[in-house]
Amino acid sequence: MSNLAVLPILIPLLSGIIAAFIPRKLTFVRLFSKIMAIVSLAIALYLGYEVSMNGSVILETGGWKAPYGIILVADMLSVLLIITTNIIGVACVFYASRSLSEKQESFYFYTFFFLLITGVSGAFLTGDLFNLFVFFEVLLMASYGLIVLGSGKVQLRESIKYVLLNLFSSILFVTVISFLYSVVGTVNMAQIGERVQQVDQKGILTTIAILLFFVFATKAAIFPLYYWLPKSYIVPNPVVSALFGALLTKVGIYSIIRVFTIIFVHDTDITHQLFLWLAAFTMLFGVIGALSTHNIKLIVAYNIIPAVGFMLMGIGLNTEASLSGSVYYLVHDMIVKGSLFLLVGAIAALAGTSDLRKMGGLIHHYPVLGWLFLIASITLAGIPPFSGFIGKLLLLQAGLEQGRIALVIVGLITSLLILFSMIRIFIQGFWGEKDDTITPNLTLSKKYTWPIAFLVFFSVFLGAGAELVYPFVEDISTYLLDPSEYIESVLKE
Repeated sequence: MSNLAVLPILIPLLSGIIAAFIPRKLTFVRLFSKIMAIVSLAIALYLGYEVSMNGSVILETGGWKAPYGIILVADMLSVLLIITTNIIGVACVFYASRSLSEKQESFYFYTFFFLLITGVSGAFLTGDLFNLFVFFEVLLMASYGLIVLGSGKVQLRESIKYVLLNLFSSILFVTVISFLYSVVGTVNMAQIGERVQQVDQKGILTTIAILLFFVFATKAAIFPLYYWLPKSYIVPNPVVSALFGALLTKVGIYSIIRVFTIIFVHDTDITHQLFLWLAAFTMLFGVIGALSTHNIKLIVAYNIIPAVGFMLMGIGLNTEASLSGSVYYLVHDMIVKGSLFLLVGAIAALAGTSDLRKMGGLIHHYPVLGWLFLIASITLAGIPPFSGFIGKLLLLQAGLEQGRIALVIVGLITSLLILFSMIRIFIQGFWGEKDDTITPNLTLSKKYTWPIAFLVFFSVFLGAGAELVYPFVEDISTYLLDPSEYIESVLKE
């Protein structure tokens, strides 16, 4: 049964390799990719069932016992995020043939797509820091291939910035891992969590913790390290933007959650206070960026940043309610950001522009897309009873319980401004009088609609079905606050 833990990595990896040998047989590779994406989702759901029924699934690869071998840990948190990743993957692989040209598809899109899923799933499952670095590199190399797909001038410019920044953060990442290894003598996260409690050099550990946070903050686009994200995420094809917006920054947030609930729990007065300050600035500066542009793709891209701020707020508060809020908001934001990037890509393609000032009355031609966009927008903003509301309510309640009034006010203001930035697209782009000069492409809009509706359905379910989902998320937060459970399950003490 432990071999189940490797399947979310192995299936997309093999799928990507097979797709690399048949890049120009598009009819076959499209069908193959759709089937394998559904298979990956089914495996993720079965793994989730096993974890919920029998506890964490630990795979010691090659028969090497922890902490000596490569360890994969499928626990409640990692499995929830892998299921969410594969839901997004299914939507994107069905959307891809509608969005990409045949030339772009034939330039190994499906190979890079599966390698990205492999890297993300591996990052969620790995049980040691060095392999977290390895899987970061896998997903980054796949993202390098995806971001230049189409090779436009703007893409190449933004991709150079994206590659250089990630190259720097990767160098820092492996350097910090070596520092930590010199102090504790291991890279296995469970064993590090055990040994840091015995290390007298708390100052060195705190310094390493802040450096490691800096690495993950770069990848998660936390203030002031978010400047690379907005344009880098809108220059690729919309399906690539959806994958980036839904998955990449979330791997950074997941890494912060994992590292600061297992390893660096010794000096939270310094690290978590830093998180709260950065969370506030991340929320404010991100939403200001969303309000500063008329490009609908940029508005959605900038709104990634305040969402990251909300998640970081929950990590900084470090209570059961706040971590529940962060996990709930993390899952919600992965799905809703995926749907919104697909939506604005479809809107821009159908309207012939991404400039909000040149749109109007689109709901008369594309009513289903219009209402899907409205639902996704109010979900993102946290309007009850949608999923964004559940996560924000937990976070704001946790903030009030700790007397963080200023932070709660920042969160409320940010939520209102997010709503304003998104409703502006709906009012200016969809609402208004019908433009009879526009000839609607109803066939194409229907093709766009189904993958988007698939994601919006799950987003609505997270809100409407909160009574079913929340107990599972609450168990995750309780589990995160007790690192000994993770340590004992991996080291089998």
